[in-house]
Amino acid sequence: MLALALLMALGLRQAGATPSATSVGSDLTFLFQNDLNWPTAQDHNGTILISKLNTNAEALATCGQLYETLLPTNGTYFQSDIADLLRYLVYDGGVTTQQYWIESSSATECEAISLEGVATVNCDDQLPAFCSQSAPYQPNTETDMSTQYQVEVTSGDLTILGTRDHLSFRFIGIPYADPYERFTYSSVYSSAGSLSALAYGSPCVQIGYGSEDCLYLNIQTPYLPASTASSESLRPVMFWIHGGAYTSGEGSDGIFDGGNIASRSDIVVVTINYRLSTLGFLALEDGVTNGNFGIADQITALRWVQEHIADFGGDPSRVTIFGQSAGAGSVRALLAASPAFGLFAGAIAQSNLDGFGYADTYSNYYTIEQEYYVAAEPLIEYVNCTDSADVLACLRAVSAETLVNAPTAPRYVVVDGTYITTNQLELDGQGPTANAHVIFGWMRDDGTDFAGSYPTANTTLAESIMGIGLNETYVNTIINSGLFPVPEGTNYTLDIFNVTSRVATDGEFRCLDQATVVAAAKHNVFESIYTYQFDKSYMGYEPIPGICDPPATEEYPYGDPNLPYFQCHSGELYFTFGTLGQSALPFRDWNDLYFSQYAVDAWSSFARTYDPNPSSAYLTARGYTNTTEALANYGLWEEVTTTSATPLRIMDVPLMNSAYLDQEQCDLLGYPLTYYG
Repeated sequence: MLALALLMALGLRQAGATPSATSVGSDLTFLFQNDLNWPTAQDHNGTILISKLNTNAEALATCGQLYETLLPTNGTYFQSDIADLLRYLVYDGGVTTQQYWIESSSATECEAISLEGVATVNCDDQLPAFCSQSAPYQPNTETDMSTQYQVEVTSGDLTILGTRDHLSFRFIGIPYADPYERFTYSSVYSSAGSLSALAYGSPCVQIGYGSEDCLYLNIQTPYLPASTASSESLRPVMFWIHGGAYTSGEGSDGIFDGGNIASRSDIVVVTINYRLSTLGFLALEDGVTNGNFGIADQITALRWVQEHIADFGGDPSRVTIFGQSAGAGSVRALLAASPAFGLFAGAIAQSNLDGFGYADTYSNYYTIEQEYYVAAEPLIEYVNCTDSADVLACLRAVSAETLVNAPTAPRYVVVDGTYITTNQLELDGQGPTANAHVIFGWMRDDGTDFAGSYPTANTTLAESIMGIGLNETYVNTIINSGLFPVPEGTNYTLDIFNVTSRVATDGEFRCLDQATVVAAAKHNVFESIYTYQFDKSYMGYEPIPGICDPPATEEYPYGDPNLPYFQCHSGELYFTFGTLGQSALPFRDWNDLYFSQYAVDAWSSFARTYDPNPSSAYLTARGYTNTTEALANYGLWEEVTTTSATPLRIMDVPLMNSAYLDQEQCDLLGYPLTYYG
């Protein structure tokens, strides 16, 4: 009889429409005990929780609608995984004795599982069910197009077709904006009908590839509600803004795949594209073309999230924006952009640039007139539109590739008067700032990649430092201060490059990030503030080949992270997304896995509670013993306040808390802790 019910369900599934939480008649909760240990990930069984109370036969039929059966109990890690998942369900829902249908070991009996173990129960009992989850493990790729794993979500007037893999439900390549004319602002997608979200949308135009039809977002979620869900059941949302100097990058980069955060942390992850380079940031002195199209796209995507994310299991009142490099610059800009206020409640800025040289324009915004002089006017000349009666029409006729390849292609956030109204994020409590909880942080050697070319044997220390873009007088002051001593190593070029890297890191990242959080705490600008420095990294942005990887040894063939190496820009990304190892990148040692678990748990804890310290109750329920151990051994991450003694979290193994770093050096460079008041 049970087999007949399953066959009937499968037959209906094959002949009928793609299943949804509504058609199944139950919330669908994706559960996977993800320890981020990628070599063994495929040996862990996931499950889809059917929350609706059913008889055993009804539960089997419901699982059949998803091309699954009831959860088998013979997986390699089944016993430990299911115990952790059950504890988490108790923590989340509070019912300690709840039983769930599972696959029965006998053809004549029905079995259910709870924290008390497996028990034989009456087949007509009404229980929730654990379905099997057979979708393949395909991280960072477009998932299997097979209809077997597809699922639909209805949101407003849209029906969106997605799928699932081993980690989460996936909806990729969703258009979030209506079609738009070049150099106009985007608006939220308003069409009705069916959308396929099975393949990534094109990246935005950048050097070498991309399309102007590019305003797409991607969702990885652990939860699909069957109907309008209560806020208590909706999951926090992490909204990722990629970096790339405002000229490159895409939300579909495999490093940013949200499946690991979704499954390990029970959080909805959204990644987006936004317009780049000339197409995203051109401003003209015509009173209409005011720039910041890329920033406006990010706000459009946030508005789409507010309208639709609840139907994908996300809580629109608990959105945390996070981004790195130009993505962190975007986060900082959104903290100052009134149209974005209320669209997010948390913000994490990873390696925002600020200070001298290249970094200045990421946090100090040009007027339109300044941007026109620096970038737009020479661009117009470059594409032969100077003598045109209608410059804007002329630019719209130029190929997108030509516009982004121009030597002065605009990439600057500007004071446009609508989105950005001040020349910087005001930290004195007087300017427009979002009512949000924030984290600001950087890599230990963030400036390495912006320190100019690597020195030669004939390069002097002064010449090396001037390569950052500093004048000779300033450089001599730095050298003569004795605050940036040259290491006494045996490699002359490496020794002076170490000094240049430190100057660049202080002057373009560390000093003004520290000044940012100090001023924000002093003037109560944000709801809460945390700051960090990553002293552990994996790869990263590397314009100078080989400098961001530790040397390989016989014991550590992939690099010994215990030896000195530069912790470069972007070196935290694999850790904070938990994707290390999923792009043919091996763990170098045990600490890579241990640290990745902690980093994901800290970032997702902030998204849940606006505190990057996961509670001991949560960690116990999840079975995340390594993070529990890290916090027990090394202490909690302290909030930044006016009285904090050690407000800086040093992200490493071991973890540490520290006072602000290089304060004398920052004073010398002109960026003291009091820089922002």
